[in-house]
Amino acid sequence: MKQYIFRRLLQMIPTLIGITIIVFAISRMVPGDYITAKASPNMTAEKEAQLREIYGLDKPVAKAYIDWVGNMAIGDMGDSLQHKKPVTKVINTYVWNSVVIAFTSLVLSWIIAIFAGVFSAKFQHSLLDKIITLLIFISMSLPSFFIGLLLILIVSLNLGITPVGGMTTAGLGATGWEYIVDVGKHMLLPTLVLTMISTGSLTRYFRSSMLEVIRQDYIRTARAKGLKERTVIFKHALRNAMIPAITLLGFELPALFGGAIILEKVFIWPGIGQVYLGSISMRDYPFMLGFTIFLAVLTLLGNLLSDVLYGVADPRIRLK
Repeated sequence: MKQYIFRRLLQMIPTLIGITIIVFAISRMVPGDYITAKASPNMTAEKEAQLREIYGLDKPVAKAYIDWVGNMAIGDMGDSLQHKKPVTKVINTYVWNSVVIAFTSLVLSWIIAIFAGVFSAKFQHSLLDKIITLLIFISMSLPSFFIGLLLILIVSLNLGITPVGGMTTAGLGATGWEYIVDVGKHMLLPTLVLTMISTGSLTRYFRSSMLEVIRQDYIRTARAKGLKERTVIFKHALRNAMIPAITLLGFELPALFGGAIILEKVFIWPGIGQVYLGSISMRDYPFMLGFTIFLAVLTLLGNLLSDVLYGVADPRIRLK
């Protein structure tokens, strides 16, 4: 196992190099830069050239790439042009706000999807199965921003149950438990929307996996031995149906830290997704590149984690 992990980590190096080349090349193909994004009609060409020199935007492509990769290798992602702070500090400031709602929705969606998938497979073609399938397709068909705006209209504006947006109540200055409760009220709707979106595809996955497992011979044998149906389903069938799903957990790692760009914009949630979207419009290349590589590293690590967990869960899988 240790040799496998070490070998996979070494294989990530050329992959990361390729990612940096592609990402940097794409950023250079985008028209304009931070100076043109902020330029006013009164700014002279000499002033623009001076600012580009100050921010290092006038470097040749090859030199700019080598300098950027060299700094990335020692953990220096550069300074965000928009926030006037190191990219690592900007990420650390906003990413945990996204992790809060992403992790909560991840736990809720997996719990709901497991039980919905199990009962949908257990009672295949029944009324319950049809209702669950209908809800799945509804949640997968509706855009996240539409669901978010609809919930804001009904829950926040018409019923007044939750705040319209933001992370905390302006001017409240709450601390301790009062602060936790205030944040909980604000994160209710974005978490609900994220859960609805994630649960649909997960439920279909668990349903198809359970349908395959419950038709196996060892399930018939377990029932023939007189075991309770609850034991057969949740101890024998679900345990084996969960093994393929373990690989999905690894791919959730970048999603936890990536932020929900559209939802954070809809609910004015100060997460990393909204900051990333703002960096694109402002051509904040240091932050765009740094955060993209950050997500790329998390994706590679998540892929490695899923392979390792799959091998641990199923000893028949040999990691070589």
